[in-house]
Order: sequence, then C-alpha cells, then structure tokens
Amino acid sequence: MKRKHPNLCLFFEVHQPFRLVEYDFFRIGEHAEYFDHWLNTEILERVYSKSYLPAGELFLELIRQSKGEFKLSLSLSGVLIEQFEKYMPEQIDLFKELIQTGSVEVLAETYYHSLASVYSDDEFRRQVEKHSNKIESTFGVRPHVFRNTELVYSNHISGLVEEMGYQGILAEGLDSALGGRSPNYLYHAPGANSIQTLLRNVGLSDDIGSRFSAQDWSEYPLTATKYLEWLKNSEGDLINLFMDLETIGEHHPQSSGIFDFWRYFVKEALASDFTFATPSELLADHKSVGIYDCEEHSSWAAFGQDLSPWLGNVMQVEAQGKIHRLESLIKEVKDPELTHSWALLQTNDHFHYMATQPGVFNHFSPYENAYDSYIYFMNALADIQIRLKRALEKI
Repeated sequence: MKRKHPNLCLFFEVHQPFRLVEYDFFRIGEHAEYFDHWLNTEILERVYSKSYLPAGELFLELIRQSKGEFKLSLSLSGVLIEQFEKYMPEQIDLFKELIQTGSVEVLAETYYHSLASVYSDDEFRRQVEKHSNKIESTFGVRPHVFRNTELVYSNHISGLVEEMGYQGILAEGLDSALGGRSPNYLYHAPGANSIQTLLRNVGLSDDIGSRFSAQDWSEYPLTATKYLEWLKNSEGDLINLFMDLETIGEHHPQSSGIFDFWRYFVKEALASDFTFATPSELLADHKSVGIYDCEEHSSWAAFGQDLSPWLGNVMQVEAQGKIHRLESLIKEVKDPELTHSWALLQTNDHFHYMATQPGVFNHFSPYENAYDSYIYFMNALADIQIRLKRALEKI
C-alpha cells in the first residue's frame, strides 16, 4: 500500500513596524510625533514592490491554476495593516483578494507585534482581541488559530489563548521539548482541554527561509525536485513550513530563483499527491498525539530559539521593563491616542534594533548602532511619561 504523504501547511508572517524618528532629547515634552513616516513609507513601498506584490500575485496564480488546492495562511500584524491604510490604502486589496479565494486563512496575533504575552496577561488579551477585531473589520473573517509575535510560546501562553477561544496555536518545534519525537504531528500543552499546538518544522522551513540563496550551503542550489524528496521522506501527519513573506523577493531576491522555485514546487507537489492544508483544516483532520511541554518561553529566533534577540542585553531588558510598567497608569488615564502611542512603542522591532549579542543580525535596523536605537526609544518613552503625568493632573 502506498504511503500517504504528510499534509503541507504553509504559513507566512507579514509585518512592518512603525520605525522611530531620531527622537533627540530636545523633543521630550514638546513633540509627540515619534515615528519616521518618510522612512516607513519608503521601506513599505520597497518591500511591497519586491516581495508582497509579486509573491501575492504568484499565490493568486497558483490558487487559480490548482482550482483552490494550493492553500496557505497569513499573519498580518495590526501595525502593518495600519501602515497600508496610512501610506498605501489601495494595496490592502491584494490581501483581500487572496483571502476571498477561500484558500488563504488569516491567523490571530498581537495587534502591535509585541511581547505583551511575556509581561502582562491583560495587555496580551487586549492586543489579541484588538487584532482579531481589525482582521474581521478589514477582511470580513474572524481568526480561529493564533500565532504569537516571533512564534513566542509557552504552556502558559497556550492556556491564555485557549481561554480566548482559539482552536490552535503555532510554536517552534524545539528538540528539547520533543525529546526525539517528530514535529510533524499535532501536540497539546499540559492541561490543555481543546487547543492543539502546530509545530514549525525548523529544518525544512529554514532550508527555504534562511538557506535558499546561500551559495556556501552544501545543498545549494535547492531545487523543487530535491526539496520534494526531502518532504516525501519525512515521517508524520503534517509538515508545517513557517517563514516571513519577505523570504520571497526581499530576503531572497528574484534573481535567486525563489519565485520559480515556488511555482515549480507547488506544481510538482500537487502532481505527487501532496495535499496543502490551512491550520484550521489540520486541526479538523488530525488529533494531538501527545504533550508538548514548554515551560520556558521559546521563539523561532535563529540562535537559541529563546527571547535573547529582544531581551539579551541590559538596554533591551530596561526598555521592555519600563514600557510595560506604565500599563496601570495608561489604564487609569483611558486616553485612546496615548494608549495607542504607548502600545506602538511595544512593537518588538524597537528592541531587536538594540541587540548587541553575537549572532543577532541587525541588518534590518535603520539606525547606525544599537545605542542610538536605545536612546531614541528612551527619549520617546520619556515623552510618553510626561504626557501621562499631564493627563493624570487633569484627572
């Protein structure tokens, strides 16, 4: 009897932050505009033209050619949607068109792409609810599966997400938590009643996401035929391939062959009796085979699979701690504009730009160095504190 191939589940993160302006000391208390709109527009237009637009058009082509058999999932951060609405409102139609095919599932996440799940259960719930409401009002669908910022996961986070009514949650497939088991099955956290955990296949995801255009890689060049053989030889019910959408066109430029790879890979996979499925379809068709016990926070960070890219030095720890310690005062003031500004400063990219650890790549940073990023952030945060003080005095 012919062995059935595992289902293939594709997930793409789509996120761009509101990058801080070079907010110097003399702006504190005088200017409440923290973000560099010219820079944000320039980067969004570049990434859209190189990646989001051609990748989206490729996905539409593959969905139509396969009559809906090609499927994928997207996680669009709230701050990305805001940027499209602010700078390029017409471009959000591309994602609407993809979602309306019925072959693209949209996942829930934190609206501000933050680490709220690490610091505050209440703020985490608020951001997740805000994000799901935004997805529903913009695209007409309500997410049923959750994907946290940077794939940050723990048993506790899984429990919170289950309480909010989500059916599944994505996580990094850690060897330490799997204990020799394959990530190619559904699992569940200790004590979970209904929510199931979908694990990223780290190696197979990174073969495309990280290594595709690396000419010093022993498997270079990666062809669709070669990659399919690896998938065919993988055990399990399903294979979760999670990566950034910028992988297609931005991280790996068109000249690398990445678009042709995806075109031939999908065509050959379907011809080889592979089935593409959305996360919700996997949850409906498969059941957990065991406990995935992850007490400490994990992430899909390339080095360490922990929180060190955002909490690995004193600057990052201090900045994260100070922004989250303002939560009680923010709640007391109840000013929507101030709350939004405060939450935008929680976006995880600000802290990644402060990284100084070996192995944490900062080529996405718009600043000269990590220390400048820290200074601009702390100055903006000082202005938030002044605005809070003024609002509390009025109360």
